[in-house]
Amino acid sequence: MEKSHAAADFHHRLANDLSDLREKGLFKIERVIASPQGATVQSDDGRTLINLCANNYLGLSGDSQLAHAAIRAIEHYGYGMSSVRFICGTQTVHKQLERALADFLGMEDAILYAAAFDANGGLFEPLFDEEDAIISDALNHASIIDGIRLCRAARYRFQHNDMSDLEVQLLAAAGKRHKLIVTDGVFSMDGTIAQLDRICDLADRYGALVMIDESHASGFMGPNGRGTHEHHGVMGRVDIITGTLGKALGGAMGGFTAARREVIETLRQKSRPYLFSNSLAPAIAGASLSVLERLSSSSELRDRLHDNTRYFRAAITELGFTIKPGTHPVVPVMLFDAPLAQRFAQKLYALGVLVSGFFYPVVPMGQARVRVQLSAAHTREQLDSALAACRQAGDELDLLGK
Repeated sequence: MEKSHAAADFHHRLANDLSDLREKGLFKIERVIASPQGATVQSDDGRTLINLCANNYLGLSGDSQLAHAAIRAIEHYGYGMSSVRFICGTQTVHKQLERALADFLGMEDAILYAAAFDANGGLFEPLFDEEDAIISDALNHASIIDGIRLCRAARYRFQHNDMSDLEVQLLAAAGKRHKLIVTDGVFSMDGTIAQLDRICDLADRYGALVMIDESHASGFMGPNGRGTHEHHGVMGRVDIITGTLGKALGGAMGGFTAARREVIETLRQKSRPYLFSNSLAPAIAGASLSVLERLSSSSELRDRLHDNTRYFRAAITELGFTIKPGTHPVVPVMLFDAPLAQRFAQKLYALGVLVSGFFYPVVPMGQARVRVQLSAAHTREQLDSALAACRQAGDELDLLGK
């Protein structure tokens, strides 16, 4: 076949696949925002919307104090590094942030990545091989799954948040040199908080290490916002923590891994996303330092976030919607059907509320939902307006019964 015909066939197949996604109601629409990220945002069509779908848990993404910290870092360190860390891409601000993250999380050392996806993608292969075993929660984030695939260790998967099955898998992995239990601290699609105290108990019993991804926990879970391990009272019992600067901790980008010094030094020597990616922008590093200082000085943002979460969870349940139970600011409103989740999100958009529908393969088949995410930046009036819109959209789609 000539190249021109081969290319035409290739692009024709992709067009058909995309058309099929649209027909099935599975096509993902990207909303375009023309304003800073906040409790409200302005869309590119000029409308102002209550924003219930950002990972902006502490409301810092559009915070002016944080923006000024980023500007100060640019003025001092410049815009970018044009280098990887081990050549000439390490500035004092990177080392300061790594030290601050390690201290905040209660770990010996930390290493920065361009994204949390890279932190997970570059974690397993340098540390574990065919002599070892990795036991992973079935609903772990895609970045964890991809990272484990790059590793030659034996792979075991336990049913989501099921401690009995975790024990079964630990027994199956007996005889391996090192065993690592891997779990999200908080599961982003469900708001489920991992049973980290029980996981650590099983790890002690079976001689396993524990790793958690804290992307949806760092900054607000636990009495001091240090994360799921603080929330469950197991600080010092978790061996490896990965996470992001791109959610509660400012919302820009950047990831990290924190662990014992030997682990971090090994990653600096062998972790491919670290070795072959540009350094984190100085502005992000400088602003992230400001965030950690702010969280250490006040619980105001955490308190406001948890108040908003309790209020919204109670109110949306009273309206008659089915939500995943829990206490986390991720509130999955269950619609179960993918096209219905899309229609509900579209109705809310028309009523001035920005949310997104999630469906397979992001969540299991038949578990489509709209994921609401609360923020410390939301006012009670904004939440009440969003709840009124949910009621109207639910009535129009006959979701609540009449």
